[in-house]
Amino acid sequence: MKTFDVVVVGAGAAGLIAAGRAAELGGNVLLLEKMERAGRKLLITGKGRCNITNVAPQSDFFQHIYPEGKFLKNAFSAFFSQDMIQLLQKNGLETVTERGGRVFPVTNKSADVVNALVKWVKRNNVTIEYGQRVQRLIIKDGALTGLIVGTKNLTREILAKNVILCTGGKSYPATGSEGDGYRFAAAAGHTIETPRPALVPLETEGNKARRLQGLSLKNVRAAVWVNGKKFKDEFGEMLFTHFGLTGPIILTLSRFVVEELLKKNKVEISVDLKPALDEVKLDNRLIRDLDENGKRKIDNIFRMWLPASLIPLFLEELRIDGNKEAHQMTGKERKSIQLLMKDLRFTVTGYRPFKEAIITAGGVITDEIDAKTMESKLVKNLYFAGEVIDLDADTGGFNLQIAFSTGWLAATSCMARL
Repeated sequence: MKTFDVVVVGAGAAGLIAAGRAAELGGNVLLLEKMERAGRKLLITGKGRCNITNVAPQSDFFQHIYPEGKFLKNAFSAFFSQDMIQLLQKNGLETVTERGGRVFPVTNKSADVVNALVKWVKRNNVTIEYGQRVQRLIIKDGALTGLIVGTKNLTREILAKNVILCTGGKSYPATGSEGDGYRFAAAAGHTIETPRPALVPLETEGNKARRLQGLSLKNVRAAVWVNGKKFKDEFGEMLFTHFGLTGPIILTLSRFVVEELLKKNKVEISVDLKPALDEVKLDNRLIRDLDENGKRKIDNIFRMWLPASLIPLFLEELRIDGNKEAHQMTGKERKSIQLLMKDLRFTVTGYRPFKEAIITAGGVITDEIDAKTMESKLVKNLYFAGEVIDLDADTGGFNLQIAFSTGWLAATSCMARL
């Protein structure tokens, strides 16, 4: 029976890089993918544009990665953002860097990223088998020797000198990310930090968010409050939906919200609609506008301050008659407007399921993985790369770079041993 130098499980971001790199170094490589094509999850990243990576320095990357970004120091040293950009260029795909250092394909098509990586993998003579579901790993005397592939009724054994698990997390399960890697790792004796949705929309109490459905706010600040204490905040863009809140800053904050909700803590999101103005400056602005437009109705004055869809909510929350004239507004009413503009609050009741989460937090704990090689510390010849590891990051290209870098290092380490 043929023995492969490296078998890579999963043809996503980490798997494609791992397979291509191992073959580039001369390995006889088999890439197994249970779906019918490669890169299913890659195709939907960045709203179909694929935010490949970020040009921020390593020190900035570490600040965006949880729970411990420094674990990736060796992986980033081996293969980082510029290396990824150059790899794509060599395979015919140019990139463009946008606001926040985010890197996208110049074509704005994630399919072009997948095609470039598959082209590279095939050029390096990787054997790719689609529709192949791994059932279990074969481990003898503390070392991995192969795996069992197929259906429950019809299986076959594949011998391997090394196996790299690139099975992804549990988010977007329709793309094939169903948590298989956690099951394999646990069976091998690894500790799994409970997988949970991350970069996920939040559900809120009542109908306040539903009334604002479709409203997008830019240049606002959202803060997480836990049991009455401010926890963390983000500045940028957010969006109201029929179930609650989403958008870039909400997704970034969601990792912490989910953790606190799992602890049964009370979690609120406070939105500062005027972050550029402190309380005094905002109050002066309100006074000036009211004085200069004394005969205008209050609901018309509000149009100077807020998006139209927010006005009915404000008038109702503050119990202000929108038909009365500006000069009739009391100081107490004006103060209440100022306070609500600086603290529009929503009670978080939950979060959307894995099928709506961009990534998964949790996974194989890093204490049981050699940071210098990505090899298991418990089972020889078993390596991990990508989302299966207990590492996740903010939006902005950071998560894909984790996958690319760990896949590259795992493959390089396999071949160095051989």
